[in-house]
Amino acid sequence: MTAETTRPTPPVAARRDTVRSHHGEDVTDSYEWLRDKEDAEVVAHLEAENAYTEEMTAHLEGLRSAVFGEIKGRTQETDLSVPVRHRDWWYYSRTVEGQQYAVHGRIAVGDGERPELDPGRAPEGEQVLLDGNAEAEGLEFFSLGAFDVSASGDRLAYAVDATGDERFDLRIKDLTTGEIVDDAVTGIGYGTAWSADTAYIFYTRVDDAWRPHQVWRHEVGTDAHTDVLVYQEDDERFWMGVGTSRDDRHVVIGLGSKNTSEFRLLSAEDPLGEFRVVAPREEGVEYEVEPAGNRLWIVHNRAHRDFELAVAPQGSTSAEDWRTVVPGEDGVRVSGVDAFSGHLALSLRRDGLTQVQILPLSSAGLPVGSGYQVPVEEEVYSIETGANPTYDTDTLQVVVESLVTPRSIYDLDLVSGDLDLVKRQPVLGGFDPADYQQHRLWATAEDGTQVPISLVARKDLAPDGTNPGLLYGYGSYEISIDPYFSVSRLSYLDRGVVYAIAHVRGGGEMGRGWYEQGRLEHKRNTFTDFLACADHLVQSGWVAPDRLAAEGRSAGGLLMGAVLNLAPERFRVVHAGVPFVDALTTILDPSLPLTVGEWEEWGNPVESAQIYELMRGYTPYENIRAVDYPAILATTGLNDTRVFFVEPAKWVARLRETVTSDPVERPVLLKTEMVAGHGGKTGRYDAWHETAFEIAFMLDQLGVG
Repeated sequence: MTAETTRPTPPVAARRDTVRSHHGEDVTDSYEWLRDKEDAEVVAHLEAENAYTEEMTAHLEGLRSAVFGEIKGRTQETDLSVPVRHRDWWYYSRTVEGQQYAVHGRIAVGDGERPELDPGRAPEGEQVLLDGNAEAEGLEFFSLGAFDVSASGDRLAYAVDATGDERFDLRIKDLTTGEIVDDAVTGIGYGTAWSADTAYIFYTRVDDAWRPHQVWRHEVGTDAHTDVLVYQEDDERFWMGVGTSRDDRHVVIGLGSKNTSEFRLLSAEDPLGEFRVVAPREEGVEYEVEPAGNRLWIVHNRAHRDFELAVAPQGSTSAEDWRTVVPGEDGVRVSGVDAFSGHLALSLRRDGLTQVQILPLSSAGLPVGSGYQVPVEEEVYSIETGANPTYDTDTLQVVVESLVTPRSIYDLDLVSGDLDLVKRQPVLGGFDPADYQQHRLWATAEDGTQVPISLVARKDLAPDGTNPGLLYGYGSYEISIDPYFSVSRLSYLDRGVVYAIAHVRGGGEMGRGWYEQGRLEHKRNTFTDFLACADHLVQSGWVAPDRLAAEGRSAGGLLMGAVLNLAPERFRVVHAGVPFVDALTTILDPSLPLTVGEWEEWGNPVESAQIYELMRGYTPYENIRAVDYPAILATTGLNDTRVFFVEPAKWVARLRETVTSDPVERPVLLKTEMVAGHGGKTGRYDAWHETAFEIAFMLDQLGVG
């Protein structure tokens, strides 16, 4: 849009000053009134923002359509997942051209060999477990929170969210008759677990702050009012989940805060029994449990910051029983273990990249030697274990991808170490990985720390200082943004945009210490690391100084807001998705979802004046400056429970009244999905349209059509 274009008028949120006192200081917030989504005036304001955003981007309709067509044209719309065996069935999902959601099905095992199925037609003998398209009929939003077939194979429990608020209604289907035999339980959280006889199912409930805090037992076919509360967690720092062990022998309750965890087990054969604690919680000790045969395999940080692997008797109830089998190693983060009858698959992080280590077990059930690492021959990549529901197996599914290699599923022969490629994500439209280059770069942070960057670009591009670029970041909760393949990213790359991921502190890419250096009092490192990565892209010539975009979502949206305030001149355009930009307000209010548990991540500004001042010094909403900012697109969902829509709505309002940049050349836009949550739209075509909108906005601001 040029300066000569007739200027649309942006919506103006009325200033309604709210005064709050924090640590003896009166704080005025003019836009807190936007919090109430039941208020007709708030809804009208969001709709006006959407209309303004549509008007300001109307000239991009052709580009949006082109990008949508590229995503659609590169996707094999009628496709089938790799069938995975569990007991007497092969399970898979398939998609059909023109349909928004997957169909989940299974066929009988037969001769035991994985069947060769034709994606273009329903497999012979198929039993449809759940057709997402039929379930979603008439709904604007559809998401599954559980999909759980009983060990006997005759019942399916699934949970549906129709609004995006991540509260689900439970349905139980008899797979023999195809009938829904129970829909009594509503408003549950994530996860379910069956008893061995399928007479009972366990599920979670969330409290008013959207914290999963209870596990209930429901007898199939009875009124939900007769359900039994089997565990309640009163410590507001702790979340919980419920599931079933790989061998279907145990119902597992997992409890965790940001620093401490605890697990409880119950025999699935004894659903009316009492859960036992694997090891009582110790402040600062985190562990995970993998029940397997007569043992428990435990990944924990009791003895080493980067975790280690231990084993204990199946009936153990104390950490004193844990025997170390793979000791901790500095800089090598042990992130999980999958246990099978003859092998262990240990998931690791080393030098910023994931690894899978295979450890053979002796006849006594303990590791023999150091095993072997599953090989990946790329400079930048991700590897992880895939769907492996069967305990007694000699084959492990592993998944490998990179910035240039589509998601690839292999069968690993656990004995020989041989890899067999079973399926690689098809990418249509003449895609060739050889047309692209990927690299690992290292930026130098303010304190001298080397920060990794994963970069991908078209093969013919050179670091000559002229290229447009996009830098993505997250940097919280020890969550790692590992290199991954993206069909939609090709719409950037093929137009000459360099795409990079900044693996900043606060994430987990370089081990537990990497996380600890980007949280609490060290949070500023996350933001300055990102700026160091931005500077490195420019100084190394990969990106032109006036053609750099930035993107982050959720806590990565907080990152976007923080770096905008610190150095708005570094960026041409920023997309902040479901952004946590009003973090101080949220963390000051214990009644809001996530807040109490978040105090271990950000600090507690309610009780600590020091933390209050620290957070006030970096949270985006409080630190907007009266200078030129880049173009900004904030996207959110009205029913988001994790980051309320009010945060970007307030942020955009304050940006507009403060920044000095031209509102046409560098607009500040808000786009709210009125029936969606934290993850945006759910149907795949709807999601592609949403992605195309975001990409077109970024491309336009970068001067790439």
